[in-house]
Amino acid sequence: MIKLLCVAIVAGLFWESHQQKPGKVFLPVKPDKVFLPVMPECWTDWFDRDNPSGSGDWEILSHLYKENPGKICSKPQDIETTTLSGLSVAAAGEVIFKNDVTSGFICRNNDQPNKKMCSDYRVRFSCHPPFCGGGVCWTKWYDRDNPSGTGDWELLYNLRIAYPGQICDYPLSIEVVTTDTMTPAISAGQNFHIFNPTHGFVCRNQDQKSGMCRDYKVRFGCPCKN
Repeated sequence: MIKLLCVAIVAGLFWESHQQKPGKVFLPVKPDKVFLPVMPECWTDWFDRDNPSGSGDWEILSHLYKENPGKICSKPQDIETTTLSGLSVAAAGEVIFKNDVTSGFICRNNDQPNKKMCSDYRVRFSCHPPFCGGGVCWTKWYDRDNPSGTGDWELLYNLRIAYPGQICDYPLSIEVVTTDTMTPAISAGQNFHIFNPTHGFVCRNQDQKSGMCRDYKVRFGCPCKN
């Protein structure tokens, strides 16, 4: 009796599934195919309150709060630090004492080998998007291509296909850095075929003296949504 009941249930489900009208069939979605909206990042302005002429470069968060009231959120989510020329901390290759959202940034001259002086750094902080108001919020970083073929093609059209719903309709700006050292593209010493928020970024190997582009990643600045 139990076997007959099971057969009847399966047959009923099979019949019902075939009575659905075209366009009404709901297929199961695998978890890895679910595209969740990505919250854009909100970054403050750049701050450079100190220079390394004394004991080092001290971009301490508590001092930045006092000197820039209302310009930094109370609980920053992340910190980004570069030299004034745009090099990342990794690219600068110096010994850093502090670089976090609790203390801020500190590079001490006495920590550097061969009595070298710290570079002059600047910092900015990531906050929750509402803090930026009507400013610019940044997407995550995207790196869908590498330069092993004709070059590094990070076109906005292709990125929209690869990451649906993650980039706003009308980006306000674009930022491009190398994937290894976070060196800004403009400081990498290479020639670029496309570099704008409307179309994205393209570095062609044929345009380079070395014959090969570096590997880049991009992100886009979008209008913040409160």
